[in-house]
Amino acid sequence: MTKVATVPGVGTATVVFLIIGAIGIVIAAVAVLGGDLLDLGDGFVSTELLAALVGGFGFSAAVVNELTGDALGVTAVVFIAIFAALPLAFLASYLVKRMSNMRTDATPTRADLVGTRGVVVTPVPAGGFGEVRVRIGGQPVKLSARAERPVPLGTKVVVTAAVSDTSVIVQEVPEQ
Repeated sequence: MTKVATVPGVGTATVVFLIIGAIGIVIAAVAVLGGDLLDLGDGFVSTELLAALVGGFGFSAAVVNELTGDALGVTAVVFIAIFAALPLAFLASYLVKRMSNMRTDATPTRADLVGTRGVVVTPVPAGGFGEVRVRIGGQPVKLSARAERPVPLGTKVVVTAAVSDTSVIVQEVPEQ
């Protein structure tokens, strides 16, 4: 008969339950880091639900077993742990579905550049290219820029046309 190594003061059943809980963490880690390795699809039972169920069962059983000692017995501990793990699993599954269906902003396009205000970071010569920094969606973006007249460093500009996704035509913003 194989003996499970125990920690002093911790029962064998508790160690087994902790190992089951750790397996739940491993399932979640592999699902997150391993891509499609453990993908169960979008059905009723998802990888997240399985990980939360196994982890919740193992850790709940370990806690109940340690708190009650031998007073309840392993069978009662297992039933209590299942009762505790089911809501955790369904909550985890619900939260993952809500996050995966969360709306996000549309990806900025070339049309979103027109009308954007910015500042010249590399002087724009007449007929040549310089660089401007604008903010799109709250993020700073550096773009190649042309202008009808030379525009010096630090000048505030507005984008009047987008030649490509990375190249724009700018015009100085009049001082107010």
